[in-house]
Amino acid sequence: MRTMNLAGMIDHTFLKPEATEKDIVNLCHEAKQHKFATVCINPAYICTAAKLLHGSGVGVATVIGFPLGATMTEIKVQEIFAAKAHGAREVDIVINIGWAKSGNWEAVAKDITRAVEAAHCCGVTIKVIIETSLLTEEEKQKAAEIVKASGADYIKTSTGFAGGGATVEDVRNLKAWVGQSVKVKASGGIRSRETALQMVEAGADRLGTSSGVQIITV
Repeated sequence: MRTMNLAGMIDHTFLKPEATEKDIVNLCHEAKQHKFATVCINPAYICTAAKLLHGSGVGVATVIGFPLGATMTEIKVQEIFAAKAHGAREVDIVINIGWAKSGNWEAVAKDITRAVEAAHCCGVTIKVIIETSLLTEEEKQKAAEIVKASGADYIKTSTGFAGGGATVEDVRNLKAWVGQSVKVKASGGIRSRETALQMVEAGADRLGTSSGVQIITV
């Protein structure tokens, strides 16, 4: 089991709309103390986090088109460039879920591919959120195939805002569908060490959670 550096697999996350600057300062302090992979925050706090984490080895991740995925592709692309300029190292972008549910997979693919191209153009790691709780099994597999074809770095289960989060079954399936070329990020509802380890065992390479300190200190 890949548990040697669980902290290094965690995106220490605080995406609530009421997040204050003090919350972000505390988040960054915890991330440095426990050596998490990144902090994952809303875009308005990228500069704050980047300054606090400079030289610490902890990255800054932010969200794009979040949490609905319904933003125009051009706006998502500009968000990615702005996030990089402000100090983000990684971006987590939501697919256009409505297009997926409509069966308009060509539009979904174009949206994701343009975002991936933008991220890689400026040296940013990109994770694509497919929002598993809103998709059927067939839709999840189709989304996974598109993410793999796009060249994205990660496929991510959930935003945590759609009434459902990561499941072991979804992580296992996503890993099977994307293979070794794309990593898997499990996110949403991961609040215990037991759950975190189950996700890793199922194939997760990164964990998105607001309970990182609790998970690694029990």
